[in-house]
Amino acid sequence: MAHTGSCVCGAVKFTVTEPVTETGACHCGMCRKWSGGVFLGIEVPKGGMIIEGEENLGIYTSSPWAERVFCMTCGSSLFYRVTAPGPLNGQMHVGMGSFDDPSGIKLTGEIYIDRKPDGYAFAGEGRHVMTQAEMEAMFAAPPPEQA
Repeated sequence: MAHTGSCVCGAVKFTVTEPVTETGACHCGMCRKWSGGVFLGIEVPKGGMIIEGEENLGIYTSSPWAERVFCMTCGSSLFYRVTAPGPLNGQMHVGMGSFDDPSGIKLTGEIYIDRKPDGYAFAGEGRHVMTQAEMEAMFAAPPPEQA
């Protein structure tokens, strides 16, 4: 079953052609600023999404290993894309809030867990978690500046 979504104004629409069953939460400072809170991203492999309205996409290179993609018309954040060479190159993390129907998608992981603000926590147990150091080691990149 394909999942569809869009930006707020509808200038960019997408269809994820891969199965969608889980999401992960990112607590890094950049994702918090980009999304206005915790970023819930649906992992989509390279080539696993069809985009309509690509001419309306803006791209911001946010780190040595990734870029953030948004609608240039309404400003909606849409997805984070890995640019680092290697097996994750091209992988996208599409914002769960941009999906038309996110029902049935489970929260299975949290990254930058040591950067999570004290004011909130997700209910439930059994999620895979990674710290800032573990994430940065995965990309072998220098730590980003903290805001």
